[in-house]
Amino acid sequence: MGPLMLAVAIFGALMVLRWLLKNMNWWIHERPIGDKQYLLPPGHMGLPIIGNMWSFLLACKFSRPDTFVDSFVKKYGDTGIYKALMFGYPSVIVTTPETCKKVLMDDDKFEPGWPAATVELMGKKSFITIPYEEHKRLRRLTSASINGMDALSFYLTKIEDVAIFSLDKWSKMGEIEFLTELRRFTFRIIMDIFLGSEGDAVMHNLEKEYTALNLGLRAMKINLPGFAYRKALNARNKLVAVFRGVVDQRRKEMKENVHYRKTRDMIDGLINATDENGNKMDDRQIIDTMMMYLNAGHESSGHTTMWATVYLQQHPEIFQRAKAEQEEIIRKRPPTQARLTMKEIRQMPYLSKVIDESMRLLTFSLTVFREAKKDTYINGYLVPKGWRALVWFRSVHYDPKIYPNPMEFNPSRWDNFIPKATEFIPFDEVGCVQEMNLQSWKLQCFSITSFLITSLND
Repeated sequence: MGPLMLAVAIFGALMVLRWLLKNMNWWIHERPIGDKQYLLPPGHMGLPIIGNMWSFLLACKFSRPDTFVDSFVKKYGDTGIYKALMFGYPSVIVTTPETCKKVLMDDDKFEPGWPAATVELMGKKSFITIPYEEHKRLRRLTSASINGMDALSFYLTKIEDVAIFSLDKWSKMGEIEFLTELRRFTFRIIMDIFLGSEGDAVMHNLEKEYTALNLGLRAMKINLPGFAYRKALNARNKLVAVFRGVVDQRRKEMKENVHYRKTRDMIDGLINATDENGNKMDDRQIIDTMMMYLNAGHESSGHTTMWATVYLQQHPEIFQRAKAEQEEIIRKRPPTQARLTMKEIRQMPYLSKVIDESMRLLTFSLTVFREAKKDTYINGYLVPKGWRALVWFRSVHYDPKIYPNPMEFNPSRWDNFIPKATEFIPFDEVGCVQEMNLQSWKLQCFSITSFLITSLND
């Protein structure tokens, strides 16, 4: 073959490769829906197979996740909905309160659609994967154990015990890595709430396993050595084995009534919970519920508390106002009271605004995944049946039309502002899961931040 023919062959091969790179995802995901493809929202599906994941992961790696969605907005305009290929699924990304509401609140058209890796790691009977009716049943079963007033008051005592222990420990350590210690702190609280006395014995080993599990929750489902999903799957298996052992032991003690203490930790509440038909949760449901709340409470509360503390240190005038609120509560206590109470928690309106503002700025959960149950239209654009819809929380929380000067830490913005349902989404869901998470999770943040504020110097 002469040089000219070789050059032509190489050029032709490059053109074919270019066509494949540009059109393979279109051929696989858009062409099959025929003329409806012209009703899809603007956007692009990235590289073959991996789609837009490379640019998404790069943005997250360099702590700039907003740049991922910003690139769609800059290229296609502020439509509030864009097509992409995410986690192996043809998807739309929704970015405004209106489009988010349509995806999150319409259970007739959308259902949970989490990536396969997340479903496997969180459990197929966890709240994020089960059908709506089963979701409601489990919510009724678990609400008293998790958010009942007796439960919250009991958790507050646990939190205070751990806070006193941890603050004393930190004071003797000199310099500490604050986030690491906060994560250990919150993990200890959660384990104590879930497992009671068993928590101390298993806490150290479980913390390492849970960290590995959390890192794999939104990773690609690549079950090969060295990949985050494989490490997370191994970690889940170890966590499940520990939780199953505890559940088995508790059931045995209850059945035999031998030295069984009427404890009030969460695992007892979940085992004893009964719905209106007399049905109880099976072991798989209990374990997957525990895994879900570990995910909801450990990483998010640690990061939120850390950033709330950082923001307070960066804004002395806000810190002084928050500290004055705490000192006033302590001043009004009767001499016989030494502990924080639920009544006092309700008397912290400014701290509540500090935590809400910290959650808004942090937006620990980037997105939630839903799946279209049938062809659906949002803002005139088609979301085909089976496609995923990703609700992008940060775009909502940083929308200047809702939050003026959105990058500014300003707790006072909440003074006369009550956000609509999809204008403030601090968790991975709205409705049932968010309501259940919010009270118990926010109690942790309130208590921890309160102790830190009263312990910090001006």
